[in-house]
Amino acid sequence: MSGPYIIRGSVSLPEAELIWRFSRSSGPGGQHVNTSDSQVELRFDLANTDSLPQVWKDRALERLAGRLVGGVIAVRASEHRSQWRNRETAAVRLAALLAEATAPPPKPRRATRIPRGINERRLREKKQRAETKRGRAGRDW
Repeated sequence: MSGPYIIRGSVSLPEAELIWRFSRSSGPGGQHVNTSDSQVELRFDLANTDSLPQVWKDRALERLAGRLVGGVIAVRASEHRSQWRNRETAAVRLAALLAEATAPPPKPRRATRIPRGINERRLREKKQRAETKRGRAGRDW
């Protein structure tokens, strides 16, 4: 495995808190795939972890509530034929999921007025377009 997986800044997923499970994968791979456990399921106990700041943890628990089973988030990967590549994919996917879930909320939009000149220009162009189309109306020549 390639070291700790950075979520954001200096916060990373500790290897000790990751729970790996392997099973047989469906799909391409010939005879070998039927005998090797190449599908990977990665679990991370989000509710009981101490590796995330409390604010991030609360935010992630709220945003990922639909995906959590008993406070544990699971990610599955079976795209590749090798278990090692599926492990990498699952870990990167979990880190990306947690990074998105722990991101701060966007700043609220400030309501602004549309300048009068822009609105007038829009209406003027609309009238010109209507005149052009009206000019195309079928006339008896």
